[in-house]
Amino acid sequence: MPRAVVLLSGGLDSCVTAAVARKAGNDIHCLSFEYGQRHARELESAAAVAKALGAAEHLVLRLDLAKLGGSALTDAAIAVPTGRDERAMAASIPVTYVPARNTVMLAHALAFAEVRDADSIWVGVNALDYSGYPDCRPEYLEAFERMANVATKRAVEGRPVRIEAPLVRLGKADIVRLGESLRAPIHLTWSCYEGGEYACGVCDSCLLRRKGFQEAGLVDPIRYE
Repeated sequence: MPRAVVLLSGGLDSCVTAAVARKAGNDIHCLSFEYGQRHARELESAAAVAKALGAAEHLVLRLDLAKLGGSALTDAAIAVPTGRDERAMAASIPVTYVPARNTVMLAHALAFAEVRDADSIWVGVNALDYSGYPDCRPEYLEAFERMANVATKRAVEGRPVRIEAPLVRLGKADIVRLGESLRAPIHLTWSCYEGGEYACGVCDSCLLRRKGFQEAGLVDPIRYE
């Protein structure tokens, strides 16, 4: 089986992406990060999702992006926005953007892929969910793939790596439907920016997730405050 590295955050999008990679016939090697985020709840979900999908391995790397600051996800002094509508979410890049996070994580995934001799790196970024994150756009992913294939031994030897982002142009409802069709373990995922026993239900991520399930006509299996 071809090998694929999957960036697995533990959220809905990365779970569905991993399920797509597996459905495509890949032996999936999952990679998660303890990067100084507000809580470790999502890493618990990532481990559970990797196990449920039968991943060949699940590696968790430690990075201390909290020392750099600049994001509500790594600095408890910066409040996570709540109760915003889609217009407010789309107005500007939100404070939940972690500077260069996807570039840092994809660079590690690229090294992991080269060591594991993987043909592809799968990432659950989405350009249509009103996050406004600059490192979730198709042009960013295309640029990273070009860089990757001039920077690695396997690419220079004629075996380039692909960056796969199957959800990048899908709406949240379409992502939910895709996950359901693949029987992805969505019930194990965690999308909330806050920690706790239950998802907060009011941060941007929770609101977009809930809207996606509503538009898909399906019941979200996780519990909210």
